[in-house]
Amino acid sequence: MLLAIDVGNTQVALGMFNGEDLIGHWRISTDPDATIDEVRWQLTGILGADGFAQSDIRGVAISSVVPAITASLRRVAPHIGSGDVVVVEPGTRTGMSIDIDNPREVGADRIVNAVAARERHGLPAIVVDFGTSTNFDVVGKDGAYLGGSIAPGLAIATNALVSGTAALRRVEFEEPRSVIGKGTVEAIQSGALYGHAGLVDGIMERIAAELGGDVKRIATGGLAPTIVPHCSSVDLIDPYLTLEGLRIIHDLNRDQP
Repeated sequence: MLLAIDVGNTQVALGMFNGEDLIGHWRISTDPDATIDEVRWQLTGILGADGFAQSDIRGVAISSVVPAITASLRRVAPHIGSGDVVVVEPGTRTGMSIDIDNPREVGADRIVNAVAARERHGLPAIVVDFGTSTNFDVVGKDGAYLGGSIAPGLAIATNALVSGTAALRRVEFEEPRSVIGKGTVEAIQSGALYGHAGLVDGIMERIAAELGGDVKRIATGGLAPTIVPHCSSVDLIDPYLTLEGLRIIHDLNRDQP
């Protein structure tokens, strides 16, 4: 089995694959201050609680945007199971050309999403990933990564609004009774959800116009089910797109020395 680990700024997504089948998945909070021992105990504890033995794991695939956790996982992963440990970084085989000004600066998760979108949904494609930031990543009709757009995520934007005002407070991200909020909570919910949906639709349509023709428009990330129902520009939600991309990239690299 393969353990896929995607480290984001807010959460870590984990997935266990048996061949191409995702048979387990988890989300935990990102803690860049966690020690190597804490990282190891957390991973083995989660897997053991759901009946997965370390002896079952024959490979680990990692993408990370948090350098401190990347370093810890490099040391921990070889002891979680046997087999190849693949960390997505410059030089990792992805089967995808990177057509941007500086390929080394693009986040690992963005390339992983692009690879998965190409393999699972066809070309050309736009992926919107709802995480700490809301990322748009574009794969051209020839299969190359073309770049994208980065916007503040829903939580960051709402937290900035609340922290920068004296009378507003945090709210749950749920649909208000109407766009016209009848109170402060509903007004914030309306602005947050419908405003972010409008942001997504606006950027999606602009990117699609630049690409031309039919474009696959895919959403992923923890907040996708919250925001996408209010969007008109997204074709589908693929909740485990990043984990699937890690599986694909691990397969491409497992025979490398």
